[in-house]
Amino acid sequence: MVKNKILLGLLSIFAVFLMAACGNGETQPNEESQSTETESRSEEEMDMESDSGGHMEHSADEMSSSGEVPEDLKEAENPTYEVGSRTIIEAEHMQGMDGAEATISGAFDTTVYTVSYTPTNGGDPVEDHKWVIHEELEGPGEAPLEPGTEVTLDADHMKGMDGATATIDSAEETTVYMVDFVTTDTEEEVQNHKWVTESELAPVE
Repeated sequence: MVKNKILLGLLSIFAVFLMAACGNGETQPNEESQSTETESRSEEEMDMESDSGGHMEHSADEMSSSGEVPEDLKEAENPTYEVGSRTIIEAEHMQGMDGAEATISGAFDTTVYTVSYTPTNGGDPVEDHKWVIHEELEGPGEAPLEPGTEVTLDADHMKGMDGATATIDSAEETTVYMVDFVTTDTEEEVQNHKWVTESELAPVE
């Protein structure tokens, strides 16, 4: 009788261990799968932000501006795309921009830069932001500035941008345009978006 009780006890303990082992075997793959999916999503989001200069999640309100430009910014005398003309945007600084039909609201000759900076409002670092013009830098000196030059931004295209310390990534002397367009994904109206370069525009066919 005692032997039977001991045997039953041992079998019970063995059954408990067996169930625990099976349970662990079932949950671990799920945990690994969830972890892999999370990492995959994070990598995709990072790739999107990198490709777009960190703009992909911005709303139409953040893309729009008052249309005010620096006083020393010179209007282009003979721009390829005149103010009021229609063009197609061939750039994806943010979602819904690439392929949108736009109206030129301003054309200026200047030096444009891609810059990397950390927003003053504590947001994530922004890399290769397109674009900041020479006249939107604090006391920049003569253009163009060399890549690697540290500057202070005097522009508010995005929250946390104005007053941020930035590093010049690239420089290009060209005509830049301010444009009005409707996003291709959400059909939101964007007014006076700054900036699109001449190489990022194409004529309407």
